[in-house]
Amino acid sequence: MGPLPTPSRRIPRSLAQYGLTVAAVVVLVFALPRAMPGDPLAFLRAENPESVDPAVLDDLQAYYGLDRPLVGQLGHFLARLGHGDMGVSIGRRVPVRDLLRAHLPWTLLLIGSSLALSCVVSYLLGTAAGWRRGRALDRVVVVASSAVRAVPTYALAFLLLLGGAVTWRLLPLGGARTPFAHYASPVAEIADLARHLVLPVTALASALVASQVLLVRNTMVSTLGQDYMVLARAKGLPRRLLQHRHAGRNALLPFVTSVGLQAGFLVGGAVFVEAVFSYPGMGTLVLQAVAARDYPVLEATFLVLALVVLTLNLLVDLLYGRLDPRARTR
Repeated sequence: MGPLPTPSRRIPRSLAQYGLTVAAVVVLVFALPRAMPGDPLAFLRAENPESVDPAVLDDLQAYYGLDRPLVGQLGHFLARLGHGDMGVSIGRRVPVRDLLRAHLPWTLLLIGSSLALSCVVSYLLGTAAGWRRGRALDRVVVVASSAVRAVPTYALAFLLLLGGAVTWRLLPLGGARTPFAHYASPVAEIADLARHLVLPVTALASALVASQVLLVRNTMVSTLGQDYMVLARAKGLPRRLLQHRHAGRNALLPFVTSVGLQAGFLVGGAVFVEAVFSYPGMGTLVLQAVAARDYPVLEATFLVLALVVLTLNLLVDLLYGRLDPRARTR
């Protein structure tokens, strides 16, 4: 058996795996739109079939590389991507880069807020339920989490929309801001953005909390029976120190791993949540591009969303190495 890798090898190895995965994703996002049935230029013929010049269609096919064989289209796509060119939307006839600039920040805001909220709530609630195993709080957490996990994300988002915006009219129906609003101050603008964000973030974060809180709770329960916890109790250490410093820190390791595993669910769930609440993020852009068979937009959105997932997993992997010294020598 050879020597174990030194701690300094972990980061380069993670970065190398990240690079290889990105290369595979690039090929996959090229193939996915072309696997869908339909003609990406069909919308031109549908608008006014009699006035569409066949020469214009030929020029458009040549511009987008659609007249080439599949290998040639892949080379055309990689060449554009290598120069940082995302192309021009077939349906909207604007640069894809402008569409990403308009929609991506909203999705990052939704994902970031949901991830931060779910991490804090699930960790604190899971450690509290595990520490009080068998009591009322523990039973409520287990039952509620199991019930929420059984509901699809889009259905949960619809229920929140129906209750919070339609029945009681506490929050806006959809969108990211009030149309034609004039804000008296930046604080008023932030407050308006936050009101529109409450329901989407609640829907997306609730699904994550339901999965993560049970993991933290079960890890806490198994940790409380360990010998070092019995010894710590015998020493008379304070309850807060036992719960958060000793047992909670061990529950943190599998919790961090689960965050990376849930990254794909987080991005996929955001697409459905944005559709329910008409939130102007990447999910809305994806659905519109799928309907129009807009290859450049689909390629760019799939690639960006995949990079978000891969980057989250990379950060989680690096963070795990910081939290667990044993992982630095693996």
